[in-house]
Amino acid sequence: MTTAPPSTTPASTPIGEYAVLGDGRTAALVSRAGSVDWLCPPRFDSPACFAALLGGPEHGRWLLTVDDATAVTRRYLDDSFVLETTFETPTGTAVLLDAMPLGDDRCDLVRRLTVTQGRVRVRHEWVVRFGYGAVLPWVHRVPDAEGEGEVIRAVAGPDSLVLRGDRLPRPGSGDGHRAHADAFDLAAGEEVTFSQTWVPSWRPVPRAPRLAHRVEATEHRWAHWARASRYRGPYRDAVVRSLLVLRLLTDAETGGIVAAATTSLPEDPGGERNWDYRYCWLRDAALTLSALLEHGYRHEAQQWRQWLLRAVAGDPAQVQIMYGVDGSRDLPERTLDHLPGWAGSRPVRVGNAAVGQVQNDVLGEVMAALHLAREAGVAESPDSWSLQTHLVEHLCRTWRLPDNGIWEVRGAPRRFTHSMVMAWVALDRAVRGVEEHGMPADDATLDRWRRERDAVHADVLARCWDEDAGTFVQHEGATHTDAALLQLPGTGFLPPDDPRLRATVAAVRAELEVAPGLLLRYRTDRTDDGLRGSEHPFLACSGWLADALARGGDVEGAAAVLDVLVGLRTDVGLLAEEYDPATGRMVGNVPQALSHLALVRAVHAHDRAAAGSATR
Repeated sequence: MTTAPPSTTPASTPIGEYAVLGDGRTAALVSRAGSVDWLCPPRFDSPACFAALLGGPEHGRWLLTVDDATAVTRRYLDDSFVLETTFETPTGTAVLLDAMPLGDDRCDLVRRLTVTQGRVRVRHEWVVRFGYGAVLPWVHRVPDAEGEGEVIRAVAGPDSLVLRGDRLPRPGSGDGHRAHADAFDLAAGEEVTFSQTWVPSWRPVPRAPRLAHRVEATEHRWAHWARASRYRGPYRDAVVRSLLVLRLLTDAETGGIVAAATTSLPEDPGGERNWDYRYCWLRDAALTLSALLEHGYRHEAQQWRQWLLRAVAGDPAQVQIMYGVDGSRDLPERTLDHLPGWAGSRPVRVGNAAVGQVQNDVLGEVMAALHLAREAGVAESPDSWSLQTHLVEHLCRTWRLPDNGIWEVRGAPRRFTHSMVMAWVALDRAVRGVEEHGMPADDATLDRWRRERDAVHADVLARCWDEDAGTFVQHEGATHTDAALLQLPGTGFLPPDDPRLRATVAAVRAELEVAPGLLLRYRTDRTDDGLRGSEHPFLACSGWLADALARGGDVEGAAAVLDVLVGLRTDVGLLAEEYDPATGRMVGNVPQALSHLALVRAVHAHDRAAAGSATR
């Protein structure tokens, strides 16, 4: 198979310029200019067919744009992921509608451009590159499935894409590897419509989607899901959009929840801190589940619990921190050397070597989420409780060991404070499952869990509290903090207004807050993470700070931080992994589940604290 040649580093579209579309199985990123620069059909962790996000147009994109636009505005229709982009030019106005329809097993992307005023010139280019931009497909015209007219089909190996439309581009002259079209004019009232369908290469051309019906139904389905949220407070737009993002990142078939829709968007532009987040971290998924449960979404809890049972089935010693969308365990990390990376950030990675790490906090997040599900009335199944008991028994034997921690450091393992506290959470929720919800456990087992819970608590207070500094520290033996400590007030390990927790929150801010409400995860010169370079404020940390302040009784302080975080969202309400206050730009993979769920949970804590203050 012929492969595309490497290219020089192209100019990269700012990360915050992208909107996301999704169909419950995969996602596409669309730039403000109308270019689909990232799509991995048919699943989140499949190889991309459009990879211009991490390279240039030659690595695959689908461009439908108005070249001479002097102003571009965008919005999602209602509470959906149907995207409307308006191009204004000196001669007219055009509106582009983009959507990935929901509701069946197809992987479609539909685009309709309508001129609403005057006259505009439209440019359309469809460049397919399978295998993350490396594989040149055979692009040719074939008869449509309906027996009338033709479609364009791009084929390579197991993959194919079928393009339909009013003005189909022509396969490239002489090379058969791309389809492009000359610019064409449209006047007010005229429109062009295109649809793209992924289908395995050995199957026939599928029938055309019912475009108008499916787009309208998709808008309504997203909006119907959003209306089930219980939230009606002052942060309504931010909360509902964040909940929608969490739903978009959930596989509708398997129940797996991916951490982000992209890979290798850098934490340090131009550097090596580039990771593939298109997998299901137990931690991130459990925290997402907690956020959804707090807003009344019980079906998602049941679906994810079934995913968990399938993914971690077997020996508790073999539980991984992450899995594929379908629960697969083999996620080898490799580099794509043909891609120059976003803004020259290399290497571009797929897979994730952190899959083999030990992170002792993970079971704590999982047990906390499943405990919240019990409290929300989600019936516990015998299989689910059996799984939990086996995992907790294994934790009793392993919690004293060092690990790689929540930040997945690639340096030496440590006894991280956050990991140890979350081990306490896992044991505590197991005990409370028996004591408060009547889950089965014999007396000897329950006594053992209680003893181990007390031992963890004592160990953290003895080894992870720095009396001289007056703060909890990042790990045993450290003298510095990290932002994961901001999660301690929400665990129940100590009362949230305990002076030690308040002092720790203040110490974290003093060390890591680099702009109002914006914090680093840790200082890279003090944490051995095994990597070169530095990074920018981690947006989830802002949510954690607001949450900790609210739980500690500082409602005004929490609101101030929340206002910063909410104000950083893009024009379509998305958050990436990090933010660079010096340039005012998003950094890292996008949309990032952890950023959005931290926002949702912080609003929940703030509103509860505000309501409590009002009644006192």
